[in-house]
Amino acid sequence: MFRRLKEILFILALATAQHGMAQTKAPLVLAAASLQESLTKAADMWAAQGHAKPVLSFAASSALARQIQSGAPADMFISADEEWMDAVQQQGKIKAGTRRSFLSNQLVLIASGTQKGQMAIRPGFPLARALGGGRLAMADPDAVPAGKYGKAALIKLGVWNSVADRTARGESVRAALAMVERGIAPYGIVYATDARASAKVRVIDLFPPNSHPPITYPIALLKDAPSAEAEGFRQFLLSARGKAIFRSYGFTPR
Repeated sequence: MFRRLKEILFILALATAQHGMAQTKAPLVLAAASLQESLTKAADMWAAQGHAKPVLSFAASSALARQIQSGAPADMFISADEEWMDAVQQQGKIKAGTRRSFLSNQLVLIASGTQKGQMAIRPGFPLARALGGGRLAMADPDAVPAGKYGKAALIKLGVWNSVADRTARGESVRAALAMVERGIAPYGIVYATDARASAKVRVIDLFPPNSHPPITYPIALLKDAPSAEAEGFRQFLLSARGKAIFRSYGFTPR
């Protein structure tokens, strides 16, 4: 009987340990590419508090939204625009009550560090002439948020038609940044935070905020998120401490 009791106690202890491991499973976060440095820092700080370190997957919001729509398992989605979060929510993939727009950003025109000259962004500014024989690097304007914001701004400023067939389209805003860093394109359109993260490019000018839709980052838990840590991490990102991290990387908390 004593041996049987030990077996029962062992089974209960094992079950408790397994349950604890399940409860501390690291959340999988699908996040817009522009959040790489800031969200990685936030995840490190969260883990330093004794939590399981979140697993971060960065890509264009459009690509991540399509993964979610196709059934990819994840705990959290952070988009660089409202439209892709809307698309995911409309398919019933978002956990009710967890969506929140918590960050904003700015759009800038950048040049490689070796590119000379200045240019003020205003209606009809000579972007096409400045490109010379080169191309304008930007995230895909038909799908990726940064590219959509950039296209909207150039249309509003009356410049899009002169450069539409001279764009080098990247799969994400970081791909557009990389093209300028490597000298593949003389100019590019990225977020201010992307330009700040690179020592190889310089900001030419800031696009007027009224030239494009507001740049907002919504965050939400996905329905049936498997990690019990996901909500805690979401709350941490929305907290004063989390906002301070994003602010230090150039974002504006909302």
